[in-house]
Amino acid sequence: MEPRIQYATTADGVSIAFWTLGEGMPFVHMPLLFSHIQLEWQFPECRRWYERLAAKCRVVRYDSRGMGLSQRDLDIVYDPLEAEVSDVDAVARRLALPRFVLLGLTHSGPAAIAYAVRHPEQVSHLILWCTYAQASDFSRSPNVQAVRALMDKDWAFYTEAAAHALLGWSEGEPARRHAALIRESITPDALQAVIPAISEFDVAALLPEVRAPTLILHRPGYLDVNVARGLASRIPSARLALLEGASGAPYLGDMEAVASAIDEFLSEGEEAVEPNAAEVGAFRTVLFTDVEGSTALTQRLGDARARDLLRQHERMVREALKAHGGSELKTMGDGFMASFSSATRALDSAIAMQRAFAHHNESAEEPILVRVGMNAGEPIAEDEDLFGTAVIAAARIAAQARGGEILASDVVRQLVAGKKFRFASRGRTVLKGLEEAVEVYEVLWQE
Repeated sequence: MEPRIQYATTADGVSIAFWTLGEGMPFVHMPLLFSHIQLEWQFPECRRWYERLAAKCRVVRYDSRGMGLSQRDLDIVYDPLEAEVSDVDAVARRLALPRFVLLGLTHSGPAAIAYAVRHPEQVSHLILWCTYAQASDFSRSPNVQAVRALMDKDWAFYTEAAAHALLGWSEGEPARRHAALIRESITPDALQAVIPAISEFDVAALLPEVRAPTLILHRPGYLDVNVARGLASRIPSARLALLEGASGAPYLGDMEAVASAIDEFLSEGEEAVEPNAAEVGAFRTVLFTDVEGSTALTQRLGDARARDLLRQHERMVREALKAHGGSELKTMGDGFMASFSSATRALDSAIAMQRAFAHHNESAEEPILVRVGMNAGEPIAEDEDLFGTAVIAAARIAAQARGGEILASDVVRQLVAGKKFRFASRGRTVLKGLEEAVEVYEVLWQE
């Protein structure tokens, strides 16, 4: 099934298209120079590559600004390196990724290096594919210069030549597909504006500052091996893996060798964690859901029909959590416990849930009425779960809601002050197990 296209917004207001595939360790896959995330999914070689990575990771793939399905009507002149860093940051924030693997390929490699240096707390592993620190190491190639000279003379011929130069001159149908992708992903005018800036990329001074474990994957048949050796010698604790082949695309040639090298690198980089380790975590918004009257529902419908209904509930909750960067911590038969790094995302997710259930109930024989409650604080993180007063309060607030309602603590309301959300006070109340009364608010989610 084709991944669902979603959008993130950068700090400067540009819409970035992305999709996610698989579960597990977040793996942000940056683009090659040309990108169209919907079209390339139709290519068998690309789809096999992403599915192979997604067998062990949660792959996140996006289009750079000005490319593919991302915003292309850009009125401002922008620095491609800074823009790429901003695009990665927007997608990571949209999905609330705490730490992730970052894969930079060829022309996105310099931006991957810059992002890893600026955000060392977020990049758990850095993987660089056939890339460089200084663009001159790439552009001085006679082949590159010859292909670029065609850009303003014959656009169709240029795209065919660029595709073969990237994928390999012996590639037939994959290169023709990639040439079509280039024509769909960017206009000639936009590319002519970008190429001169890309030719100035230089992040050599940042290499000694990279702190993430780094794997440099390189095919000497595509790019001079000395470029890769230069990266490996200047990045602390970098590992260099030389692979056979001449294609600049990891999904062509011996794809399995590339994927296996990545698997080995990521497995060796896993950190051992004490099973009973407890830590006061970062500030989180904790959300609980609960199906109203689930016991009576089972008695009325019987086990099988009630379970079918609860499966629909689970699907809709998980879709809302995933769409807004929520982390599912546990399911409790007829409810969920989840956490968010942002109160805004938590509220967006809760509203999306209730609207999905309301839409379902319009035509359903059996309505699904769900209570949602949330609170924010610094819970204790232990064994992939959260504990403490902030969690208890969130659960107690959810218990006070009626089916179809969202209740939130005053802490949550204050965190999103001035934003689009509407609240109505439900007064102060003493929650079971807690001494002090808290102010509870209903979130007015109906349009």
